[in-house]
Amino acid sequence: MLLALILIPVAFYMPVNGTGKALMVGSVIWVLVVELLNSGIEGVTDRVYASRIMHICQRAKDLGSAAVMLSLAALIAIWLFALLG
Repeated sequence: MLLALILIPVAFYMPVNGTGKALMVGSVIWVLVVELLNSGIEGVTDRVYASRIMHICQRAKDLGSAAVMLSLAALIAIWLFALLG
């Protein structure tokens, strides 16, 4: 969240066109959305964590974390393309 509070205002001052700024801000918001969904998945799996479905819960948590990582990688790529391209 702290990074979003920094990056969103910075995006408006970058020397890129309107589409680039929209993509930069959108990518930050996308990371926040994915992180919220991941937190929801973790909360639910922690609540129903039983020994017989432990491997399913762990897989759900791992996939949620992977989604956050991919959204962060997309954010970096979008910012680099907007600033360098």
